[in-house]
Amino acid sequence: MAIERVFTQPGPEEERYLTSLRPQRLDECIGQETVRQQLRIALEAALKRGEPLDHVLLDGPPGLGKTTLAHVIGNEMEATVRLTSGPAIARQGDLMMMLTQMDTGDVLFIDEVHRLAKVVEEFLYPALEDFRVDYTTESGIGGRTVNFALKRFTLVGATTRAGMLSGALRDRFGLLLHLEYYTESELVRIVRRSADLLKIKAEQTALERLAGRSRGTPRIVNRLLRRVRDYAEVRGNGALTPAVVDAALDILQVDKLGLDSLDRGYLHALMKHYDGGPAGIEAIAATMGHERDTLEDVVEPYLLQIGFVIRTPRGRVARPAAYEHLGLSPSKRAKDEPGLFE
Repeated sequence: MAIERVFTQPGPEEERYLTSLRPQRLDECIGQETVRQQLRIALEAALKRGEPLDHVLLDGPPGLGKTTLAHVIGNEMEATVRLTSGPAIARQGDLMMMLTQMDTGDVLFIDEVHRLAKVVEEFLYPALEDFRVDYTTESGIGGRTVNFALKRFTLVGATTRAGMLSGALRDRFGLLLHLEYYTESELVRIVRRSADLLKIKAEQTALERLAGRSRGTPRIVNRLLRRVRDYAEVRGNGALTPAVVDAALDILQVDKLGLDSLDRGYLHALMKHYDGGPAGIEAIAATMGHERDTLEDVVEPYLLQIGFVIRTPRGRVARPAAYEHLGLSPSKRAKDEPGLFE
């Protein structure tokens, strides 16, 4: 389904588009006031001492700006940023190659850091603490271990599942920063900045409509802006009006709360196949024909945020607001669920 591309990981072409809209400095960032204050103090202190920044862990749902902040840190420290991800580092040698290429003050950004292999994670510990690694050159009886000294660098780890990080890894980060969903007013400022950069004429009300359907996520508001711009150029005069935004998002099947066909499919599966729950995530994923990770990382965070779904020890349960939004009547089982409709 085309709409899934709006709310899931962007492809290479769209990633380039989003990269062009990223703020480069901390002063250009909008929202996340607490995170920005903590980061500003840490950056200024590190620059004053002439030292690399402490290791930073950024956690929060996808699309809130973790990669952007990693680049901002690099720009503020005037350092090179090297990008990788947890699943891409399969062996100690992969990580060793990157670490030995780091210069003093460089930033190593590891996305999905919670997915590092255990053997790689343990290999990383002395690099984070003492800036050294013990690397075995060959396996077997002829192998030997060599101690490599590393230049002081900053690790920026990003995760959508902070609970899956081991305590040992989490403790090695000096700064633990949690990113929250953005308010609608913050998203309006973000999409106004993006529209100005792209030289798109847009009415304020039209940008407010976009922000209201963007699930509190800058990545989504910028991707929707691109889709609506295309619609405005083909079906209108290129300017964004409330009517143009509504028409374009209707085609994309994004409703007034920002739910798409995948979100609604999740709710329909929970309500119709499992009488509103409780239902396990594996069962819902099997019913929909989607991966469990997709539902947990892409769909559920926002549904939990707006109170459409709750997690209980027995599984997921649909809340009354979800039934009302979809225009469905709660099943008898859902009505009988203790405390659910009180």
